[in-house]
Amino acid sequence: MRLLSTLSLTVVAAATFASVPASATGAIACKSGPASGWKSQKILTEKLAKEGWTVRKSKVDGGCYEVYGTTPEGDRVEAYFHPVTLEKLYVSRRGEVLFRKKGY
Repeated sequence: MRLLSTLSLTVVAAATFASVPASATGAIACKSGPASGWKSQKILTEKLAKEGWTVRKSKVDGGCYEVYGTTPEGDRVEAYFHPVTLEKLYVSRRGEVLFRKKGY
């Protein structure tokens, strides 16, 4: 009986964690739809470069594009952008939130 209880608890826990969106930092999660509808990371990097950013790294995190780079003001930051609209959603520097779009 105890084995059955432990097994049931394990199944419930696994189902709970499987339904949570993947996000390494938990800072932002985007409802961005299928990746086939996303703009490319290259387009985002080019857009940011035109705006004066320096992008060191970009990756997908929580359904968003996560960018590590330097802002035009010279701040080294971690920033999240919506992959469909490329809208800036969140920017932080060493744990300090510099910008967070309402609703995110």
